[in-house]
Amino acid sequence: MAVPGAETTDEALVARAAAGDGPAFEDLVIRYQARVFRLARRLTGEDGDAQDALQEAFLQAYRGLGAFRGEARFSTWLYRIATNAALMQRRARKRRPAESLEEYLPRFDAKGGHAATPAALQAPCRVEEVMDRRLLAEKARAGIERLPDLYREAFVLRDLEELPTSEVAEVLGLEPAAVRQRVHRARLMLRGYLAALTGVRP
Repeated sequence: MAVPGAETTDEALVARAAAGDGPAFEDLVIRYQARVFRLARRLTGEDGDAQDALQEAFLQAYRGLGAFRGEARFSTWLYRIATNAALMQRRARKRRPAESLEEYLPRFDAKGGHAATPAALQAPCRVEEVMDRRLLAEKARAGIERLPDLYREAFVLRDLEELPTSEVAEVLGLEPAAVRQRVHRARLMLRGYLAALTGVRP
């Protein structure tokens, strides 16, 4: 089946699929399967889990077409389903507890000033100078997997999938300010984690 053309909108395909048009839903799958798999892979860290999340997301989407009212874009609705499916796969997987990255966040005193900022955060721009770019990318992926779920999902959707903050907020059911805060904290944790791996100190 050919990939649907740009003139066929998501809304038109959803309406046809909800009315029982199987090929219309297949067109939606073709249109979004690569993006949903990429999102699930970044959230779960495993190809197998991502594939399971992909299948579960489209199954839930198909079953929920009748309840889709178009209050959000179809892509936003689908990303919400896929994010939840990916996180469920991740949580269901039995694994040893991963190292927390929260130790890399800045510390503040009672007055709101910096009390004990990790030394690694003071030289973030030197990370790329001492690590091969490919190795750095691998370490970055490992760091993303260690992020707590609430920070990882916001970071992946905003910085990796490059969704607007407003759309990330819709996907996660948050206020935009909360999304910005979570993404900022995720960036701080990852920056500190990567800098610490290099052994660089000011």
